[in-house]
Amino acid sequence: MPRQDKVFVCFQKAEDDTHKLYIYDDVTAYGTFNWSTWSYEESETSAKYFQEQLAAIPDTATIELHINSNGGSVKEGVAIYSQLKQKNCKKVGYVDGVAYSVAFLILQACDERVMGLGTSALVHNMWMSVDGNAKELRKAADDLDTLMESNRQIFLEKSNLEEQQLIDMMEAETFLTPDKALEYGLIDRVDNYQADDKDVQQRLMSRVQQLSGVIAQQKSFREQLESMRQQGGEQKPPAPTPKPEPEEKKLKNQLANFLKNM
Repeated sequence: MPRQDKVFVCFQKAEDDTHKLYIYDDVTAYGTFNWSTWSYEESETSAKYFQEQLAAIPDTATIELHINSNGGSVKEGVAIYSQLKQKNCKKVGYVDGVAYSVAFLILQACDERVMGLGTSALVHNMWMSVDGNAKELRKAADDLDTLMESNRQIFLEKSNLEEQQLIDMMEAETFLTPDKALEYGLIDRVDNYQADDKDVQQRLMSRVQQLSGVIAQQKSFREQLESMRQQGGEQKPPAPTPKPEPEEKKLKNQLANFLKNM
């Protein structure tokens, strides 16, 4: 099956040797599960994928990092932050929608950090799911404290916040407007920019193609299950078939939800 174009993370090269990187989904080591192959697609928000793409960008170029993400894996996000910091080229980061949790941390790797009007950021304490006995649970809590101390140093490096002030903000799960982020030194400027119409149209077209592929995969999966049931000799009266919702209406509804999160 041919590999579909992704919409959430996109690497583009502009004419003036500016490379645009888009993080428009949760940061994760695993991509979408493919029901046709019963395996995970490559994640384009993983540290591994970023490493591959950054290696192809010359140090003389400029990177534009565009973010609209709720965050995700701390492990992957910190690795992406470190990779960007190590890259010698100029890096300009833009918050196009939201930069929450580790997505806001990734922004701190840029030489220029910019938030647009109406955007927002979020800083909070990290959390994890853990099973085990009392000793193991206590260790997990101690590990989180160590990880949080390291995490805070990234925000403190370029901001004007005192560490206790940042600790209080993270414990309170603080949302930041562009003006507040600028006041705390967590960004460098607030800009009245708009998304590139061409970029938006390309992402929407890619989203339509992706949704069409998902619908086709789900239909194929249902057909395979039905074929397996019939081969197994199971006799079952046919269930009444509900009137299918037009595919066009499905795509419009999903695109409407997608646009709300842009």
